[in-house]
Amino acid sequence: MLQLETVPASLAGLLWVFRSCFTAPSFATFGALVVGLVAQSGRRTVCGMLVGAGLSRVWHHSRAHWFFSHARWSADVVGLALLALVVDWLLPAGAPIVVAVDDTLFRRSGRRVAGAGWQHDGAAKGPRANKISWGTCFVVAGILVELPFAARPVCLPVLARLSRPKAALTKQVIAAQLVTMITAAHPDRAVHVVADAWYAGTAGAAGAARGGTRGRGWPQRASLTSRLRVNAVLNAIATPIPGKGGRPRRIGARLGTPSDLATTARWIPAIVARYGRHDLVLIAEMTCLWYGAYRSRAMRVILVREPEHTTKTGYHLALITTDLTNPAEQLVARYAARWAIETAFHDARQHTGVGQARNRTDRAVQRTVPFGLITHSLVIIWYARHGHHPNDATTRRHTQPWYRTKTQPAYPDMIVKLRRTLIAARFLRGKPRQPTPEETLIVQQAWAAAAA
Repeated sequence: MLQLETVPASLAGLLWVFRSCFTAPSFATFGALVVGLVAQSGRRTVCGMLVGAGLSRVWHHSRAHWFFSHARWSADVVGLALLALVVDWLLPAGAPIVVAVDDTLFRRSGRRVAGAGWQHDGAAKGPRANKISWGTCFVVAGILVELPFAARPVCLPVLARLSRPKAALTKQVIAAQLVTMITAAHPDRAVHVVADAWYAGTAGAAGAARGGTRGRGWPQRASLTSRLRVNAVLNAIATPIPGKGGRPRRIGARLGTPSDLATTARWIPAIVARYGRHDLVLIAEMTCLWYGAYRSRAMRVILVREPEHTTKTGYHLALITTDLTNPAEQLVARYAARWAIETAFHDARQHTGVGQARNRTDRAVQRTVPFGLITHSLVIIWYARHGHHPNDATTRRHTQPWYRTKTQPAYPDMIVKLRRTLIAARFLRGKPRQPTPEETLIVQQAWAAAAA
């Protein structure tokens, strides 16, 4: 079992960054629950975190539940502290902040779970129309970073907010609030947001006004690149007529849907870096208006077609972006990096245990999932700063030979290494004598359980 006094200095230093976000008792609970969530290889409920931290016989379980339901701390403040860590440690100086925004459902049971309802569940099996589950939905903003040992971008969730069914605050408005906090925290950096088609138009005037309250609009400094809806109707930008009085006309001729644009588009070959490789694609781009979402604001539409594949629509990917300056190849690669947030959701559920806590009260439900996602990001930061070794992937192939082509560490490798570091710190600190056979057996069992 783990104790707070045995937390390795590398992790303790990371946790200390969040000291200003809590009172002294809450900070001690925060550190214990982070360690417990990482160390626990079984069920990651609130009580399971206490067991993982080795405090189940030291603290009453109400202390952990109180931390989520009543303690004075803000998930947004903790998330912004984590954002500062990511920007300062993992992003080059002056580099733009690339934010992936998406929502995900955590399945729950019971009618008295705050914020729960029947909602779209992308992970549910069956036809798209039937992908509905009972649970709580969170809108998440994660920072996309390039790590030296990973061929693909990695997403580190920093901010998350509960989206209530049929509430006045839509997912688009919540996403705008999260992006606004990120841009306000780092006014010296450019911010680029990528999202799927559900959030297309969020950066427009319609998306900003949908909440009905001032201060919820999209920040002007943040660009948005998202997938263009197949039924979006586009228009050309009208050319002003010299000498004609009155307000100049803005909306020009109707261009039609993305399929209509593909029939007359001028395709240019380009090399795009995406999904860990470099692909040859055909790209067509144009500046036009999407009046239904962005009114008279000029937008760029980028169509992508795979040279060796046919399609009925004439294109394979259609993007809409407010970024009018960066090359189209860079924008396609930026949108491809959005998939990292889907990978983060999967790893957070399956390996970190986010969503397994059974909280029901309103405040606890709002805090527990963001706490789990922050812990998930801390594991990646710890591994990038202190845990990575070039032989990690080789060791994994040696112990599990079915991974024949594995050359890079994945998130399970990161959290297993942190668990084993916690175990080693627990049994090595303050014990100059040789361990007994019983202690050796306990360490071996814990070492094996860490990878379960």
